[in-house]
Amino acid sequence: MSPEPAPQAPDPQGVRCSLEEPSAERLGQGAAAFLAGDYEEAAELFRSLLAGLAQPERGLCLQLGDALARAGRLPEAIGAFRGAALLGPLQPEELAELASGLARALGLREKRPPAVARPGCASGAPMVAVAPRDLLGCPRCGRLLYKPVTLASGLTVCKRCVELVPARAQARRVNVVLSGLLERCFPAECRLRRLACQARGLQHQQQPEAALLRCQQALDMAPDDSSLLLLRAELYLTMKNYEQALQDADTVCQREPLLTKGHHIKAQILSRLGRSKEVLKEFIYCLALNPECNSAKKETQKVICEVFFPASENEHQNPTSSTQSGAKAHCDAQMSPQDPLEGAGSHAHAGGPETPSEKSDVLRNASSPVLYFILGLHCEEDKKALEGVVPAAPSSTLKRQLPSEDECDVNTPEKIPKKDADSSPQRNVSCPEEEPEFVIDVTDFECALCMRLLYEPVTTPCGHTFCLKCLERCLDHAPHCPLCKDKLSELLATRNFNVTVLAEELIFRYLSDELSDRKRIYDEEMSELSNLTRDVPIFVCAMAFPTVPCPLHVFEPRYRLMMRRCMETGTKRFGMCLSAENAGISEYGCMLEIKDVRTFPDGSSVVDAIGISRFRVLSHRHRDGYNTADIEYLEDEKVEGPECEELAALHDSVYQQSVSWFASLQDHMKKQILSHFGSMPDREPEPQSNSSGPAWSWWVLAVLPLERKAQLAILGMASLKERLLAIRRILVIITRKMNSRQELANNTERDN
Repeated sequence: MSPEPAPQAPDPQGVRCSLEEPSAERLGQGAAAFLAGDYEEAAELFRSLLAGLAQPERGLCLQLGDALARAGRLPEAIGAFRGAALLGPLQPEELAELASGLARALGLREKRPPAVARPGCASGAPMVAVAPRDLLGCPRCGRLLYKPVTLASGLTVCKRCVELVPARAQARRVNVVLSGLLERCFPAECRLRRLACQARGLQHQQQPEAALLRCQQALDMAPDDSSLLLLRAELYLTMKNYEQALQDADTVCQREPLLTKGHHIKAQILSRLGRSKEVLKEFIYCLALNPECNSAKKETQKVICEVFFPASENEHQNPTSSTQSGAKAHCDAQMSPQDPLEGAGSHAHAGGPETPSEKSDVLRNASSPVLYFILGLHCEEDKKALEGVVPAAPSSTLKRQLPSEDECDVNTPEKIPKKDADSSPQRNVSCPEEEPEFVIDVTDFECALCMRLLYEPVTTPCGHTFCLKCLERCLDHAPHCPLCKDKLSELLATRNFNVTVLAEELIFRYLSDELSDRKRIYDEEMSELSNLTRDVPIFVCAMAFPTVPCPLHVFEPRYRLMMRRCMETGTKRFGMCLSAENAGISEYGCMLEIKDVRTFPDGSSVVDAIGISRFRVLSHRHRDGYNTADIEYLEDEKVEGPECEELAALHDSVYQQSVSWFASLQDHMKKQILSHFGSMPDREPEPQSNSSGPAWSWWVLAVLPLERKAQLAILGMASLKERLLAIRRILVIITRKMNSRQELANNTERDN
């Protein structure tokens, strides 16, 4: 059950104006004690304040009633509220604490047993034997799934159980695969549910006679179904056949005393019959079972006004001396800390002392048989306990059997709102037809795209189920369902591809051998795709260099598939090559590693990648539309001795030359280079520490204005010395050209 709502502090403003300063201070102390949960102390403070007044204060009577109700002293609380009623008409909302106190006194608020989660194949837990009917039960209402709808979270529930979910969930259609399986394996129960749904549909269309006919047909098949009995009770209520309605509702309440809806419908029927005391009892049961139900709380407060405070009492009295005296006597008799049955008339007040008969009448009204009836207290011991200063907890005769519909729990990221109708737990349905043996075949769970057993089954909003990888490949080409062509743009935008839990579990339990074969094939495919030397995926686009960032905008279906496979295999790597007219792809390329992928609603994405290493293409082919290649990786040749010293000197010289060249560029050119490639890497102390060469050299090659053929030739060099000499020559040529342009510009300016 939900935790008890935090009490609201009594508002002292309504009574503070009529109190002197010391009394106002005590009023604040009482409000503070109430907030702190010390209701006994708060009640005594309010009681002493009221006893010291020349005239009773209505607001103070209400505060005292709230404190006594919170403390569980219900007879005294009723007396306090009765005193307030004599001073001014009571509003139902003023009786919130009294309603909650009565509900608490029933002692029904037990914790429900923890929900048992379905053992799924993904959990790794040992498989537990579960009956097919239980496995195919709706986690919301507990009954066999009918018109199963798979939500975005992967959970499958009855269509009726999601009718109050926001429009996004309502738009989801019946799961075609699971619906067909249920119709084949449980035809009798599906027919029963169909009749019940037809009856409710006719009820909503305000055709009670036709609805009653359908309901009776369903009850002939399952005479003990509580939800059908409650539906028939509602129909009888609509047709003003109150006795028959009460009989059905009472049957359900006796059979399932913790079913909230049963008590709610019974209260409505009793209200039509004018049996107010019993109406109050049923509404208090509803409130005890579900304290968070605001409608039940409001109804309870309203009926309390009618039962405990009749209209003759709950009318505003003229402030004559006699009325004030009578009201004060009423409050004093109820609020004395002494034994209520003995009275506490020692307080002197303006109206004169009370007579014993007056006190006795007041107390009989406060602890009348109505209260005993409401709380189910019929023995003398319980009556004596209730009449004491601190009442004992009543002994409820109700025993917990099944969770009510307001206590069902759904273990998913998406909450399903609770419905009143068709929400009782599943009953034993005695259908005349014998159910066939529960058998599942591979054809029941066959992907319509790959024609193999579903692997990681995902259900679209339109109700069709596919393998996750098959669906993603189709969405690479168009944002539509492959079967019905419904738009799946929203699914593509959120990429909320959660596995259909029930379908996966049924496959795991009943098709375990076939699932093992299917998983073996999938693992072999992933192993083949994760090989980084054979059939490596190749992105044919631009030039890439080791250690240099390479952002890509991926929008073609073939490359969307390629990127997804790189992520699924865990390698997060692919090759980048230039296109070649004759060979198809260039001889040399660079391996890239994916750092981040940002997907857009249209299915395209921006891939942040960075160069890792160089390779040479040995052979290439195609796979699912994109290029693949067998490759060998390139590494720089190591040099030692004098050659190493010469290489180090060359390395430092070319580095300084590169820094000077970059510094000579105009500011706008620098800004463009830095925004795309980042800052130039620092000089490395050991030029041969990286098998691909120093990072700054590749950064310079990436930003230099070179033709692709020149870049490709340098990429394929296996000698660091040759690359550094090539960079030096290029920088000399570019610097000369820049100086020539600058000199020409200066001469032109001088001539003008």
